[in-house]
Amino acid sequence: TELFHIFVGDLSPDAETNQLREAFAPFGQISDCKIIRDPQTSKSRGYGFVSFFRKEDAENAISKMNGQKVGSRPIRTNWAVRKPASAAQKEANTKPLTYDEVFCQTSSTNCTVYCGGITAGLSEELLHEAFNSFGTIQEIRVFKDKGYAFIRFCSKSTAAQAIVSMNGAEINGYTIKCSWGKETPTSN
Repeated sequence: TELFHIFVGDLSPDAETNQLREAFAPFGQISDCKIIRDPQTSKSRGYGFVSFFRKEDAENAISKMNGQKVGSRPIRTNWAVRKPASAAQKEANTKPLTYDEVFCQTSSTNCTVYCGGITAGLSEELLHEAFNSFGTIQEIRVFKDKGYAFIRFCSKSTAAQAIVSMNGAEINGYTIKCSWGKETPTSN
C-alpha cells in the first residue's frame, strides 16, 4: 500500500515522537511517525516525518498544521515525497547504472556520495530526508552557492546503493546527479 509522507521541520529540540504523533493524530490514521536524531548524540536534528494511509488526511494535515506549535515552536509542514528515480530516469532518458558498475568505480574505502543539481532550497535537512533510507549517514556537507553537496555514509555498499537509486531522481523539482565524491580523511 502507498503511504503519504509529510516532512515536519523547525521542530523544537525537546519535541518528542509521541508529541508529534498526538499533534497529527486528529487528521487520520498514522502509519509511522519519527523524529530524525543524530546517530552519535541522539539529539534531535529538528525535523521528522509523519506518514498517513490516506492522501486527503496528509493534505489536510499539511495545510492545517503548518505554523502550529508542537513543543515550544511553530512547525513547517510539507510533502516529503520525491519522484522515484526510475520514473525520472525514463524521462531524462538516462541509462540506469548497475550496482556493480558503481561499486567498482572507486576505492574500497570511499563512502562519500556527490549530489549535484539542486540550485535552490538545498539544505542538510532536505538531503538527509532523501538519502536517509539507504543507511546511516555520517556527515552531510552542503555547498549552497554551488548547488551541490557531499553525503558520507558509514559503508561503501550503502553509498553505492544511494548513487544507483538516486542518480536522476527528483528532489524539490530538480533532477539530481549522483556520483562518487572525493574521499575525505575521517577526522575523529
